[in-house]
Amino acid sequence: MPRPKEARTSSSAEIRMIDVGEKPVTRRIAKARAKIQLSEETLASIEQKKVPKGDVLAAARLAGIQAAKETSRLLPLCHPIPLDGVDLSFELRHRPASIVIQSSTRATWKTGVEMEALVSVAAAALTIYDMCKALERGITIESIQLLEKEGGRSGHWMRDKLKNE
Repeated sequence: MPRPKEARTSSSAEIRMIDVGEKPVTRRIAKARAKIQLSEETLASIEQKKVPKGDVLAAARLAGIQAAKETSRLLPLCHPIPLDGVDLSFELRHRPASIVIQSSTRATWKTGVEMEALVSVAAAALTIYDMCKALERGITIESIQLLEKEGGRSGHWMRDKLKNE
């Protein structure tokens, strides 16, 4: 019986963590956002703090901060980064009912904090869904996106046009 061929990959196709050992330490900032579509009734329950599980936005804020701190444990090729700060804000909008989550992450380190900002808004959005799913299963999480990043070799980048305003 013939032996099966071994899968071979070239060095350019192998998964690897980027070596940041020689990179300079600089101030890094990233901002990301996510948008959640939900019913007016669910939005009113969040605003009035009448969701059975408790204060939805407080729980989402904690989840977003915790997720940013744990990004390297969730995404296999991300470096652990000593974050200087993580801030989350929530804008509740009516007509159509939605919540816009924004995260700002900061570190003085050798690599950027974009993934921490993106993971932060994703976790906050998922927490809102989890806390409100008994009220509404049709909540939609959408348009998770990087808004801005600053620091490092690539310098400053800002999204030209925000989608799904």
